[in-house]
Amino acid sequence: MMVEERMTAQEYKLRSDRSYKLILLFAMVSMTMMFAGLTSAFVVSKSRTDWLKDFQLPLPFFFSTAVIIGCSLTFYLAKKAVQKDQRSAVTSYLLATLALGILFVILQFAGFGQIVAKGYYFTGSASSITTTFLYVVTLVHLVHLAGGLISLLIIIYNHFKQKYNSSQTLGIELGAMYWHFLDLLWVYLFLFLYFFK
Repeated sequence: MMVEERMTAQEYKLRSDRSYKLILLFAMVSMTMMFAGLTSAFVVSKSRTDWLKDFQLPLPFFFSTAVIIGCSLTFYLAKKAVQKDQRSAVTSYLLATLALGILFVILQFAGFGQIVAKGYYFTGSASSITTTFLYVVTLVHLVHLAGGLISLLIIIYNHFKQKYNSSQTLGIELGAMYWHFLDLLWVYLFLFLYFFK
């Protein structure tokens, strides 16, 4: 009887874990569709007269791309470490992910500052469709990244409360899935903005 109850509890946990992952997957598909719509609008807008054909992405956007790839790597290593019950390694990788995530945000705003310093504005009469689109896309991505940072803080808090181990990794797995999605999304946006001029 006890074995049957334990199996039922394990099956319930597996089903529950799958449900959480499926919900996150649906959310990521929705976000992908939203960004696909934004990039489609960008393509359509290329024929406008105020399109900046010689616009170059500032250097901080290149650095931020490398940083967010680093975030994905450290989150992946945190997930691997928790599966091996290496608590101190998990702590180091999660804190490194947080630091790199904050650095990504700082670099994004540094990029905005350089664009404005060159005389390109995001709104108003001095703006163009190119800079307005760049502002909207990166700001919407930053909003989603803010959600990732909040979830990362919750994961770090739960880690310090010792809620994760090799048999309980769901929170870190979900966080890693979302962070990898944000990474791929930014790389796509960066390449799109860089090559589609």
